[in-house]
Amino acid sequence: MRVRGLTGLKALFRKEFSDHLRSRRFLILLLLIGGTGIASLYGAVSGLGDVKDSNYLFLSLYTTSGNSIPSLMSFIALLGPIIGLALGFDAVNSERAGGTLNRLVSQPIYRDSIIIGKFLAGTAVIAAIIYTMGIGIGAVGVLVTGIKPSGEEVWRILIFLTFTVVYVAFWLALSIWFSVICRHAATSALASIALWVFFAIFMSLVASIIANAVYPISDEYHAMYNSYNNYMLNLGLNRISPYYLYSEAVSTIMNPTVRSVNVVTMDQLVGAVSGYLSLGQSLLLVWPHLTGLAALMLIAFGGSYIGFMRQEIRSN
Repeated sequence: MRVRGLTGLKALFRKEFSDHLRSRRFLILLLLIGGTGIASLYGAVSGLGDVKDSNYLFLSLYTTSGNSIPSLMSFIALLGPIIGLALGFDAVNSERAGGTLNRLVSQPIYRDSIIIGKFLAGTAVIAAIIYTMGIGIGAVGVLVTGIKPSGEEVWRILIFLTFTVVYVAFWLALSIWFSVICRHAATSALASIALWVFFAIFMSLVASIIANAVYPISDEYHAMYNSYNNYMLNLGLNRISPYYLYSEAVSTIMNPTVRSVNVVTMDQLVGAVSGYLSLGQSLLLVWPHLTGLAALMLIAFGGSYIGFMRQEIRSN
């Protein structure tokens, strides 16, 4: 029984992966990500002259903005979810509408292999795109600038790319969930895009409004007593957003001068020595962020898995 399940999962994974690679959607995503990477690299190279710190200069290719062009990290945080949304918004409902889902579940494979295979294939495509883009930018950066990365910089870049894969895979799982519960692909696409826009643009505004309502800082008296609580509540609400979690985590990994992800009091600064954090110390700071992103991804996939397994599939 277990062998049959693994065989069916492998066959579905290969089918879905091959379908993604041969689709026009994949070509469009490659052009989008490739254009984004080239633009961010151009901006970073043009802005290297303004970088005052010569340590970890190679990381600046991924973190530096220039000529009104955002850095690669900023591009990926905002536009990365498009990859996951594009790969998953019609994963189930399009097959249901086309009548192929009924034939698929009639095959001698476990039903859960269908939804698992779709998610794993989409994640594999995401990983291929992200790692290819990240490594390609590094290779072109070496050729253009002549700057060679140190071993720690290479590890930081690989960890940054891994964070990105988990982040985009969350949006893939979320879009598959909407594809399961929505009958039409357009509806699931609109629902996924609405959440993406809310978390990327409006979540910080909502968090600020709630924090100011609970701990007002409208005058000097309230500001003196409520500033800390206001900031912590605002920060906690923002960390509900996967966009904020990802941005905070990769900023810490790619910038070794970041020594804390929480508020630092004057008492904590007494006796502190300025310097760089090692890779291990940076990972300790952002380990909860990776755990949170992975948990959100598993929750979203769990919702799509349960919804798919409980649905009645019949021919229209």
